[in-house]
Amino acid sequence: MKIEIRNGRVIDPASGFDQPASVYVADGRILGSGGAAQGVPAGFQPEAVIDATGCIVCPGLIDLSARLREPGFEYKATLESEMKAAAAGGVTRLVCPPDTDPPLDEPGLVEMLKHRARQPGFAHVHPLGALTVGLAGQRLTEMAELAEAGCIAFGQASVSIVDTQVLLRAMQYAATFGFPVWLQAQDAHLARNGVAHDGAVAARLGLAGIPVVAETVALATYLQLARETGARLHVRRLSSAAGLALIRAARADGLAVSCEVSINHLHLCDENIGFFDAHARLDPPLRSAADRAALAAGLADGGIDVLVSDHTPVDDDEKQLPFAEAETGATGLELLLPLTLKWAADSGVPLAAALARVTSEPARILGLERGCLKPGVPADLCVFDPAGRFTVSRERLRSQGKNTPFLGRELAGEVRYTLIDGHLAYAADGLA
Repeated sequence: MKIEIRNGRVIDPASGFDQPASVYVADGRILGSGGAAQGVPAGFQPEAVIDATGCIVCPGLIDLSARLREPGFEYKATLESEMKAAAAGGVTRLVCPPDTDPPLDEPGLVEMLKHRARQPGFAHVHPLGALTVGLAGQRLTEMAELAEAGCIAFGQASVSIVDTQVLLRAMQYAATFGFPVWLQAQDAHLARNGVAHDGAVAARLGLAGIPVVAETVALATYLQLARETGARLHVRRLSSAAGLALIRAARADGLAVSCEVSINHLHLCDENIGFFDAHARLDPPLRSAADRAALAAGLADGGIDVLVSDHTPVDDDEKQLPFAEAETGATGLELLLPLTLKWAADSGVPLAAALARVTSEPARILGLERGCLKPGVPADLCVFDPAGRFTVSRERLRSQGKNTPFLGRELAGEVRYTLIDGHLAYAADGLA
């Protein structure tokens, strides 16, 4: 179908294009974009027109951390429910961690997930393959076969590899074939039995703490092994100022390492636990206000590459428990865009630069020519009203997981339309 999106402010962070213009779509791909001076592409007659007056038109968001809960945890969320949430949040491409049940450690499981997700209006899914069999940290998976089945990179989700020799061998294997390794930095022994940041709040509430050193000890090991093996390392869900300092030092020393921060750790800190609010039980734990400020500054100056939702649907039975017993995680796909805009407004970051953190930068880390409005690329687009305000509520969230520490907050940035491969996957007016 030929579609024209007109009257909007078109922002393409990858190229620096930012002006009132139309975007033209044909056969599921971007035909071009331009203002009145550029004119309509020769012979283009739209079959449908989307009026983007007062809205921003940008590449669809790319989320590098979104659990879909299939296979194995359908009681928490289904592929269909989370794809609806992704479309409603303007997310058109996402990476899902391997901690499904069973874990994504066999090609057949990856192929099944890819096949299930290959439906019109569904976001593009890039599975993260398990680095070790069963995520047990003992035997390496057949990474080459998993990559052939569709895995974009390899990691352990939130599960640490205790045996550093196994991790060394895994990174050597990955480096040999050029596979990226994505790891969350948390030492299993130092974090053992902890449920909150090891600070004044945890002490006051009597909660077992997880110290920042649990992140930095693991991260220092990862950086050293990456340097030794030449593996491409991506650090997932950075949570502390000290961890960011290690990343900066490694980069200054010439190591090519990328990292991400979640919307939760960008906007919240351990004080948001309040009186044992289980919505704030997250992994890694919410750190101090000083850590939060350092992470926001790091995202602004490029020390942190990407912002992610860390979407983790949790059912009510496992969330509405005493803090220390509640499952970690929060829904986030539908909040990635408004919380990106809030960070930009709070930090004085230009809109185009902020959108780069959730479009062109994650595409760069994935090694894909996506997250842009270049003619010929798939028409994955987000049209949103930056002034549109809404209150986060269980009724509004389309994800099957209704739990988030942002419930009740008013945010700005309403998605009006989402296009995936030129297909209208979401329309706020209900026409999709």
